[in-house]
Amino acid sequence: MPEAAAPIGLSWAPNLPSLATTSGGSKSDPAPKPSTAQGSIWKPASELVDGLFVPPTDPRKVNKLARKSVKDTTGKGWFDMPAPSITPELKKDLEILQLRHVMDPKRHFKRAGKSKALPRYFQVGTVVEPASEFYSGRLTKRERKTTLVDELLSDQSLKSYRKRKVREIQESRTPGGNQKWKNKGKQTLKRAKDRRK
Repeated sequence: MPEAAAPIGLSWAPNLPSLATTSGGSKSDPAPKPSTAQGSIWKPASELVDGLFVPPTDPRKVNKLARKSVKDTTGKGWFDMPAPSITPELKKDLEILQLRHVMDPKRHFKRAGKSKALPRYFQVGTVVEPASEFYSGRLTKRERKTTLVDELLSDQSLKSYRKRKVREIQESRTPGGNQKWKNKGKQTLKRAKDRRK
């Protein structure tokens, strides 16, 4: 059987999937609106030239598309370090690093800054101890944890320090004796606050 040859001179047009409207509109709508899931795939017919997508010629739209395609990095001065996606574990580690001056009373750290926001650009690495620190500054396999928070929570010296500080704060803020229960009326809380000071 002779096969039908394709006609010469016709332009190619893509077969776009028909998008069903959820609002129950009539079938005579000229162009259905794309859903959010298919917004990046489906382009309106006004943006298609001979069935193909052509980037806009408006400089504002071109700059907007370029900004979307550029990766979020620190720049050439910092070797294009990318901004990592923050997971809950990373967030806890960063918060612990910001509060490191509270952890150990004998160590003093330079203040990180006035902003309490978490850093946007950072990298996480592993410390590899040299052979000379095999007995002195090395963590054993049992002491090694997956995150910094887990290591600090399992440290016995830090745990005893935390308990002692919590006990001191509780003792300083609780009123002594049964005086609090004997005083009745609206002034009771005020007297208790005055006794704490």
